[in-house]
Amino acid sequence: MKTYLVGGAVRDRLLDLPVTERDWLVVGETAEAMLSRGFRPVGKDFPVFLHPQTHEEYALARTERKTAPGYKGFAIDASPEVTLDEDLLRRDLTVNAMALDADGRLIDPYNGQRDLQNRLLRHVSPAFCEDPVRILRVARFSARYAHLGFVVADETMALMADMVAAGEADYLVAERVWAELSKALVEPRPAAFFQVLRDCGALKAIFPEIDALFGVPQPEKHHPEIDTGIHALMVLEQAAKLSTSAEVRLAALLHDLGKALTPSHFWPSHHGHEQKGLPVLERFCERLRVPKVHKTLAAHVMAYHTHCHRVLELRPDTLVDMLQAIGAFKPDSCLEDFILACEADARGRTGFEQRDYPQAAYLREAAAAAMAVDTTSATQNGASGPQIGAAIRQLRIAGIQQFKQRRLAAEQPLSA
Repeated sequence: MKTYLVGGAVRDRLLDLPVTERDWLVVGETAEAMLSRGFRPVGKDFPVFLHPQTHEEYALARTERKTAPGYKGFAIDASPEVTLDEDLLRRDLTVNAMALDADGRLIDPYNGQRDLQNRLLRHVSPAFCEDPVRILRVARFSARYAHLGFVVADETMALMADMVAAGEADYLVAERVWAELSKALVEPRPAAFFQVLRDCGALKAIFPEIDALFGVPQPEKHHPEIDTGIHALMVLEQAAKLSTSAEVRLAALLHDLGKALTPSHFWPSHHGHEQKGLPVLERFCERLRVPKVHKTLAAHVMAYHTHCHRVLELRPDTLVDMLQAIGAFKPDSCLEDFILACEADARGRTGFEQRDYPQAAYLREAAAAAMAVDTTSATQNGASGPQIGAAIRQLRIAGIQQFKQRRLAAEQPLSA
């Protein structure tokens, strides 16, 4: 059986990056032959098998022929006559179209190694345009390798723009969009994912809620970058520095969606954008089938990021109500993720990238003070559920009042 190591394992090995998983290509075999060797079939659309010992994926060499619009409109040929070069030719980027044989010799018919050295993401062949998912994949690879200096080749960017103009991006389904987005969010430079999509015109087709932010101005005093779309990507960059969590990064990116709804005659002010954006967020998450944990944090950050920025000024009752609303008193509290997303928002502005965010420590301490109060008295005297909740709220308000008093006293200079 003639096998080759292919794809990302070859690419990352040549980049001296860790190889986390290996994919193998089998040339000159049939599905029946693979089964006879104990391989277990897993592929639905084309023959892919798991090795009986290592459980690594082995795929039969194949070619693909476009038969209909979208990413499912392909006829697959996985016959034993398909050659290695033919299989590599169907791949998306030259840097993914290399193979290593059993002796460790590099097979590189489409100059992927050269493009690695030149830090270029370039399509292998014109057949690239037959699969709209490749637009998302190129954007995701940009998010993964932008910090190494990789850029999309001009001819590939032009080809993706042509695909968008031809309506290919309209055939992308929610599951594939979310699959690529969720991966891009945890890459080193997630903002590059959205910038590439914008550069080729796909952002408007795939993520119209985000695209709508570009060109919407904000007050220059607080936002020297002015443009809300630029701010959103800057916030995402800051979130990537503060947290590896996809939930935090998505919440940071989406927190200002409501600003796109502000009538232009009110610009650059965006009064009430926190609440106005919630229905937009709801539709975004429903359309892409975003997991609930991501959606919940994004809604909390959208609704209360301004409260977080002003937390030192908030009344104790307002602060308790905010903490209650974002679930800070629950065992599975996402308070820390909320704070990180809000800090990313504060730093995602031109000239503010290194600015301290004292609100973070203050909010953590205030939440701890509210949680530390003894609430046993609230459950006495046969109180009902709503009465218990109201009593606990008052106790927590008192706890935060005491916390504020302690802080104020600590800040007062000692008398002579």
